[in-house]
Amino acid sequence: MKAFKKYRILLADDHSVVRQGIALLLREMVREPELLHAATYAATLECIRTSERIDYLFLDINFPDGNSTRMVQEIREIMPDIRILIFSALEEDTYALRYLNAGANGFLSKLANDEELRYAIKYFLDHGKYISAPMKEKIIDNYMQKIPINPLDQLSDRELEIARLLIKGFGNLEISILKSLQKTTVSTYKKRIFEKLNIDNLPALIEIFNSYDTDA
Repeated sequence: MKAFKKYRILLADDHSVVRQGIALLLREMVREPELLHAATYAATLECIRTSERIDYLFLDINFPDGNSTRMVQEIREIMPDIRILIFSALEEDTYALRYLNAGANGFLSKLANDEELRYAIKYFLDHGKYISAPMKEKIIDNYMQKIPINPLDQLSDRELEIARLLIKGFGNLEISILKSLQKTTVSTYKKRIFEKLNIDNLPALIEIFNSYDTDA
């Protein structure tokens, strides 16, 4: 008799009911899957570090101890070949592209209906990737219109440098002294940064950097 492949799948979500729900679907679709559970981002990393092999990871992106694209990069550093499906209730239109760009193999919304949920999970297991039809269209549109997936790519090196100082709490005067710039020049940079990112306050800038800046 031909041996069958036994999938080892890590379910990483801080809500037990979500993990149990995915586990139920996986047991219907896969023969004797080996399912691992992690309720925190720290536990997710520990599980990956201590496991010889994990084939697939269903990863939430809103843990109390982890909620940025850096999670994907840190996981890849430990286990480069793991297939990562982001499974999140956060807005697909806002978050999918940034996580795909960071190295995830797919994005599935927790708000998907039952039919799409089953199709997406099966497709992910069969092909190691999944994105919804609307996201495929958005990727094509962004490519055709040359719209950057990472909004920080719009900033010049100097603007990026000033923005990082702003989110660290430096004021315009402090930045002007630190970088030997006129205070009015710093104000101009700040205005330009906000305009390019389509924001009007510091908390919004901090949120963008938390999501997109992998070098901070």
